[in-house]
Amino acid sequence: MAPSPRDTSHIGLPPGTLIYTGDRKTEPVTITLIDYDGQHLQERRVDTVEECFPFRDAPTVTWVNVDGIHRVEVVEKLGTHFDLHPLVMEDILNVGQRPKMEDFDEYLFLIFKMLYHDHEGELQIEQVSLVLGPTWVLSFQERAGDTFDPVRERIRDGKGKIRKMGPDYFTYALLDTVVDNYFTILERIGEGVEGIEEELVTNPTPDTLQAIHRLKRQLIFLRKSVWPLREVVLGLERLETPLIDQKTEVYLRDVYDHTIQVIDTIETYRDMVSGMLDIYLSSVSNKMNEVMKVLTIIATIFIPLTFIAGVYGMNFEYMPELGWRLSYFLVWVVMAAVALLMVLYFRRKRWL
Repeated sequence: MAPSPRDTSHIGLPPGTLIYTGDRKTEPVTITLIDYDGQHLQERRVDTVEECFPFRDAPTVTWVNVDGIHRVEVVEKLGTHFDLHPLVMEDILNVGQRPKMEDFDEYLFLIFKMLYHDHEGELQIEQVSLVLGPTWVLSFQERAGDTFDPVRERIRDGKGKIRKMGPDYFTYALLDTVVDNYFTILERIGEGVEGIEEELVTNPTPDTLQAIHRLKRQLIFLRKSVWPLREVVLGLERLETPLIDQKTEVYLRDVYDHTIQVIDTIETYRDMVSGMLDIYLSSVSNKMNEVMKVLTIIATIFIPLTFIAGVYGMNFEYMPELGWRLSYFLVWVVMAAVALLMVLYFRRKRWL
């Protein structure tokens, strides 16, 4: 059984020990291969890892994508053939990694987070590991399904520069797609923020408080994913390596700018959500104060009336008012007059 991210059974093992640390899975691993240049394109799903080996030294650009890393032997075979360091393969299988970039001279190793909303509207996070080589790119994902379909379509249609550029530009395209997807998530979060603001103004409920906490958790997920990614993109932009062409650095700067924009938006939403939490607490407190105010006024009005009723409810034998013919009606007039005077007094004081 593969240990979960919270499992400590793998602690103390030698460096480079390959153990998958994600959730236990039984579905098969899917490996897809795309090989292209300006004139030719080959895209297919491979049945075995060995089918990818001949493309390592091909002059074309090759993308090998692995969906599902719970089968350790698949990652080990592919990493061994492409001369990946054991620590790199260990990091690929450890899904709790922080986004980072490492330079191994012959290749670059990147880890970043891909986010998406599930069918229930909850924000899900997935680790993507990327290895950029001289003519090839290896990507490893936890599960099938990603945000890279626009890149695949650009390769198939031959649109833009992607078929004319190298694997470094292709890596940029993947990073740019991930960052653009952050904007989509932020747009959905922004709609949630607007909806909660309307509820806070009209009628805040305990469900509103739960929605605020849910937004707060989502923004924490986003912040933990984007802040380190900024360092990754900046490192790629400033890295002096033959693996990244000078022409690609311009596009990496554009991704960096988008990352900063995402971070600014996240911080804005975090401040707004924190403010909404204060507004919710203030609204609930004000609503409680209004209720207590009404109850206090009602109790205050009835205190003298209760006193009058209590006095004439006593069972003493000699109470002259009890013998009067109009005493009952007179008591009612006095009680009504007292209540009316108190209400007028409260209105004059603007307590009502």
